[in-house]
Amino acid sequence: MEDRTNYTAINALTWDHWAKTGIDWSIPVTHDEFAKAQQGEWGVYLTPTRFVPKEWFPPFAGTRILGLASGGGQQMPIFAALGADCTVFDYSDQQLALEREVAEREGYTIRIVKGDMTKPLPFADDEFDVIFHPVSNCYVEDVYHVWNECYRILKPGGVLLAGMDNGLNFLVNDDGKLPLTIANKLPYNPLRNASEEEYQSLIDNYHGIQFSHTLEEQIGGQLKAGFILTDLYEDRDREGLLREYAPQYFATRAIKPCS
Repeated sequence: MEDRTNYTAINALTWDHWAKTGIDWSIPVTHDEFAKAQQGEWGVYLTPTRFVPKEWFPPFAGTRILGLASGGGQQMPIFAALGADCTVFDYSDQQLALEREVAEREGYTIRIVKGDMTKPLPFADDEFDVIFHPVSNCYVEDVYHVWNECYRILKPGGVLLAGMDNGLNFLVNDDGKLPLTIANKLPYNPLRNASEEEYQSLIDNYHGIQFSHTLEEQIGGQLKAGFILTDLYEDRDREGLLREYAPQYFATRAIKPCS
């Protein structure tokens, strides 16, 4: 079997391709959207269609926010418009280029860091007040590592906001026709379960190397890392047939206790 240890590099190139072709999550905010945010009219997504409740955030002025795997020029410009001190971390050059493009257009400062979140994050202990982590840990095999690193770099009292896939998109083959059919066993892990032909097809067709994760990994992993879960909601895809039958995503709010 071919070497599969470079799967995160494959995902970075996949996102570069998606960004160049105009995927929904690579369309930056407009100047008008930025200006409206400055006036208090805004909304951001952790999952496809539901805005994150505004009460999930602390006051923005001076708040240190990390956008973890959050490139694309969609959420971080809004936070900058609201007065936050923003850092964005992503592994896709194109997604980070979009962040730089919006910052230069609107005249704000943002720290832009390229990196692989399967590695130790290049940030100090207790560095951030908020971590904003949209649906993206489906591109990494070990989410426990992600939660542990989030806990380390959040200050006591800091907030972790995370969007996640619940696995249904991996379980069901949604070709837009009924009946929907079962496609994979869960949890889905292409590093272990895909044949050489299937794995190469994921690369060649720009599907990315994606994983489903259990609730034990997603919610239990946050709790094991030390977080306290304070709220959650479910959400659905923007298109497709499966969304009519069940939610496919959820988002959580968790805090790092002060003691």
